[in-house]
Parts: sequence; structure tokens; C-alpha cells
Amino acid sequence: MNDVPNLKSFDARLREEAHEEPTLEIPHDPPSKKTQIIAIYGKGGIGKSFTLANLSHMMAEMGKRVLLIGCDPKSDTTSLLFGGKACPTIIETSTRKKLAGEEVKIGDVCFKRGGVFAMELGGPEVGRGCGGRGIIHGFELLEKLGFHDWDFDYVLLDFLGDVVCGGFGLPIARDMAQKVILVASNDLQSLYVANNVCSAVEYFRRQCRHRGAGHKQGRRHG
Repeated sequence: MNDVPNLKSFDARLREEAHEEPTLEIPHDPPSKKTQIIAIYGKGGIGKSFTLANLSHMMAEMGKRVLLIGCDPKSDTTSLLFGGKACPTIIETSTRKKLAGEEVKIGDVCFKRGGVFAMELGGPEVGRGCGGRGIIHGFELLEKLGFHDWDFDYVLLDFLGDVVCGGFGLPIARDMAQKVILVASNDLQSLYVANNVCSAVEYFRRQCRHRGAGHKQGRRHG
């Protein structure tokens, strides 16, 4: 019985930690690019899509050019914008066009409502593929369509955070996003997601610094 932890004191310690001011300095550097790509992560059902639909609409009302991209296989990111209706996803449109021998055009996958441009990457049918691979395929197609040259002020990416396979970490791994935002609550699953995403950000930061140092060293020897 001596090994049983005192949960009351543990609870009190957690409450004290929650009220401590954060010691980590948050960088406020000016944007390095005109288009700010922001990836939003959180567990399923936490309210990411609801938050993003309202955030994108508010930005559009402020005169910003905003593109909202749903990166969840459930394809529910844009449903609030479109009155509950599901817009055709990039994956299903790409498959249909390929079978017909046609090329995918921007107008086939990008739609506008209330001043917000929006699209859904989608995902494979159950048991027919990996959702992460679907996301990678979707972004490869977006790059072919000139995704980085569309002159948006903000591109908001809605990612599921409690899935850890490579596709869902793509904006972090490829250094696409200028900002990563976590939507969370005080439950264990939210903390699990937050830890996963923060670990990924830190890991790829170290990788970038390592590559940068190696590149500079190579130039000196060259």
C-alpha cells in the first residue's frame, strides 16, 4: 500500500503548474514570406474545424485573401462554410479525372464561399489505403497546380493531431508552415496530441539546424 501515490497532492501540484507563467519566449519575428501558412492540429472532435471556419471567415471580412484546406480524411473542415454540404475532395476528383483521362484544374477542387477559398484533400475509402499517403498525394497535386503561387495572405491547414504517420506531419517535416497552432483542452488525449506535435516541431528544427550547419561547412571546404 505504500506504493500507491497520493493523488490529492499530485492534483494540487498540477494545478500550481497550470497557474505558472510560461518561461519560454514566444518569437515575434516579422513574416519572412507574404503568404503565411498556418497548420492547426488537435485531436478529433476538439473543435479545430469550427474554429478554423470562423477564423477564415473573420480574416476574409478583414480583406485578407484566405485559403482553407481540410487535411482530415473525414473531410468536414469546410462543411460549416458550405452550409453542411460536402465539397468534392481532391483525392476523389483526381481519381475520377484520371479514369476519364483528364487533367485536374483548380476550379475542380477549389471553391469559394463568404470570401473564403476552400478545398478538402479527402482520404481513401476504409481499408483501401493510408490517410497519410492521401494527404501527401493531395499536396503533390496542389504543388503541380501552382499552390505556392496563388498569392494568398493566409493558408490555413486543418490537420488531425492524434494520428502520427508521416502524411499528417507533412507541413512540419517539409518546413511548409510558418506557424503551428494547437487546439486543446485539459484531457489526456489533448495533451498526448500536444506532446506529439511539439516533439515533431523540435525534431525537425534540429534537423534543419543540422542541415544548415552541414551546408555552411561544405561551402567553407569547397
